[in-house]
Order: sequence, then C-alpha cells, then structure tokens
Amino acid sequence: MLKIFNTLTRQKEEFKSIIPNEVHMYVCGPTVYNYIHIGNARSIVAFDTVRRYLEYLGYKVTFVSNFTDVDDKMIKEANREGTTVPAVADKFIKAFYEDVGKLNVQKATINPRATDNIKEIIEFISDLIEKGYAYESEGDVFYRARKFKHYGELSDQDIDQLVQGASEHIGEAEFDKKQDPVDFALWKKAKPNEIKWDSPWGEGRPGWHIECSVMSTKYLGDTFDIHGGGQDLEFPHHENELAQSEAKTGKKFVNYWMHNGFVTVENNEKMSKSLGNFVTVHDLVTKVDPQVLRFFLSSTHYRRPLEYSQSNLQKAADNLEKIKTAYNNLQFRLDDASGAADDIKSKVAVISDKFKEAMNDDFNVQNGLTEIFELVSLANNYSAQDEINADSAQAILDEMALLGGILGIKFDEQQDLSDEIQKMVNRRDQARADKDFATSDQLRDKLKEMGVILEDTPQGTRWHING
Repeated sequence: MLKIFNTLTRQKEEFKSIIPNEVHMYVCGPTVYNYIHIGNARSIVAFDTVRRYLEYLGYKVTFVSNFTDVDDKMIKEANREGTTVPAVADKFIKAFYEDVGKLNVQKATINPRATDNIKEIIEFISDLIEKGYAYESEGDVFYRARKFKHYGELSDQDIDQLVQGASEHIGEAEFDKKQDPVDFALWKKAKPNEIKWDSPWGEGRPGWHIECSVMSTKYLGDTFDIHGGGQDLEFPHHENELAQSEAKTGKKFVNYWMHNGFVTVENNEKMSKSLGNFVTVHDLVTKVDPQVLRFFLSSTHYRRPLEYSQSNLQKAADNLEKIKTAYNNLQFRLDDASGAADDIKSKVAVISDKFKEAMNDDFNVQNGLTEIFELVSLANNYSAQDEINADSAQAILDEMALLGGILGIKFDEQQDLSDEIQKMVNRRDQARADKDFATSDQLRDKLKEMGVILEDTPQGTRWHING
C-alpha cells in the first residue's frame, strides 16, 4: 500500500487515484530564462523517480510539466540579449531537453507553454471576476485572497501575518492599486516595449500563478491526483494556485501535494539563481558523468535537503560504480553459466518485496537503495561461484535493471572491442600469465586512457567502456 506525505494535511496518506490504475500528475516546470541549475534538476529528478515508481506499480501516468515562458525575468533576459521573449524561451527550452535528457529523465506526457494558453488564461480570470474573487484596477487584475476562506492552509500561514509581510514588500504604486496588500496579480498591465496581449482589461500579460492553474486543469481536469514542485513553491505559488483554482471550479483542486527539499551548498545555504550560488546542469554535465549526477540527485529521500559538494558527488560516483560493476561482472559470467537450478530466484523475490515496502513509504529511496545493494551483494557472491545457473543469474540482472531503472540507472550492454583493443587485452592477459606485471600494468593504463576499463575476475578479464 503506497503512502504519500501530503503537504496540505502534513501527514502520510494512503494513495488512491481518482481513476483506478491511472495517475494524473502536474509538476511545476522551469521559468526558461536561463539554464536549469541543480536545484531545479533535483525537483525534476525527484518527480521523474516518483513517476517511474508509479509506473512500476502498474499505473498509467499522465505527467504534465509546464514551461513558464513569459514573466519579468524573461523580459529582463530578452532585453539583456537584445532579442525577444519567445526567442529566449526557445533557446532555453531546447537546452532544457538536452540537459534533462542526459540525466535520463523521461519526457513529460505534455509540456505546455504559458504563451500557448493566453486565451484560456483570460477566460479563467474573467470567470474569477464574475464570481467576485478578482477585480480590475488600472489595467491590472488582482485576486481577493481574503475572500478564499482556506487561504494560507497549504503553507500553514496565518493570513493576517501574510498581510503584514506583504505590506512591507510591495511598492507604493502597487499598494495603491490593491484593495488588500495580500491580494496577488492575475493579469499585469503592459509597460512600454514589453511583450503583451489584448484582454478585456487592456494590453498586458498573465501573472505567474494563474498560468499553472490554467494549464494543470486544462490537461488534467478540475481535480487531479498529484501536484508537485520544490519546497520554495509552497508559498506563494502553490498557495495561490489552490486558491484561484478552487474559487473558479468550486471543487477540490489536488488530492496530494508533494514538495521536494532544497539543494544546499556551504553553510547549509539554499542554492538559487537569486543568491548567485548556483551550478547549472548545462555546465556540470561537461565535468561530471551525467549518470553520476542523476544518481546523486535521486539517492536521497525527496523531502530531505540535499547537500551539493564534491565529496558527495564522489560518494555517488563510487556507489554507482559498485552497482554497475556487480551487474557487469555477473553479466560476464552468463557465457559460462552451466550450473544446476538453485534458490537464487526466491532470494531475489524477497529483496524485491523489501524494496517495494521501502518505496511504498512515501518513495523512500534511501531504504530502497539498501535493497538494491542487497542485490549487489547477491550478484557479487553469485558471480564469484565456480558454477552458476543462467536463469538465476538472469533473474538477478533483470531485477537490478528493473529496480535500478526506477532511479534512472542505465546498465551498459557488453560491447564488441575493435581488433586493436582486443589484441591489447590479449597481450595484457598473456603478460599477467607470464608474471610480467610491468607490461601488464602499462597495457592496463593505456587501455584506461582509451576509455576501456578492465575488471580482473576469477573467470577472466571483463571490460567496459567508461561513461
């Protein structure tokens, strides 16, 4: 039985999808004015892992994740580059797909763009005005937060405290336009030389929060199963999404709210673009194996903070190598597998059940990884035996690939060596047999420079291509 920690209720709840055997899921995507940093990637990988596990359980998942392709940051970046907002969006959306593809993130079922939904946004806002939840003020449209009686519940905040905080952070011009400091913008009047669209309230563009309400309900319905995003989106973004969506439809917006923890750097400081302490995935994957980065991001429980450091990246690299080495060593043994049937499959089944038990507890990947390393131990012990059974070995390999795949781990298939490299491997084997260890080490190092990693096993030399 899968249980999910629901941010709204602050407790773990049994998961029941609205439509049996289907999950409708929305995750807030990036504002595409720059390359994604690893804080963004943490959320992307966390919910890709959630999605993969739901699919492992047999659910058909409709996964929607948006692109915010119009807002103040987009306009500022376009002006800085001397180009248009759509051109900036196209550039960084293309980079997004390239970067997350290297992290082995599955493509969303739908990646809607805010600017493709302006008509629906205007209709949504008009409906809120008609219902008395929104009002026009000098070309802007604001949402009456205080009118929504549950405002503040998602982020566990008192509205009067929010009013005080809002009063301290909004400018005089905006303050004068609002009926209440805590009210938030649904539509923004266009400034000179800004991207804009016609609306009943004059030329302007949508506010950030309304975009996700429109796109999520458009593709998933008025009520859907899971809404995810980073912890920093609880307030104001998700709080505002919830308020405006339920005000419009009169229905519950989301059944399960999920939020992932921050990526932190030195002194436990949150990584963010605004603080200037971020590392982009675009740069990092040129220096670090993308599979290592993916493993680093996915191997901590999604609600816990994740500390980014070179030492933690190295730990991830070492652990990933242990998993892949165990897999490859056992794969190598398949060629000489001739042993009788044994009890290995029952051991694999026990590990599989324990993995599922761990992941059913709010996607606890750390406990799940413990079971994957039980498979690693089983694989290592089995591959070291003089005789192994082919079906048993394949059962271990299949389970490693299945469970590892939930965390995005990809296992390399055995590859054909070129004649030149094969001759070098053969020469090294002969040097070892002749106890000419200087030549043996020299050939091993030369092969390593060429990207060929050798593993000496009791059954012979196993190799794989690095990366």
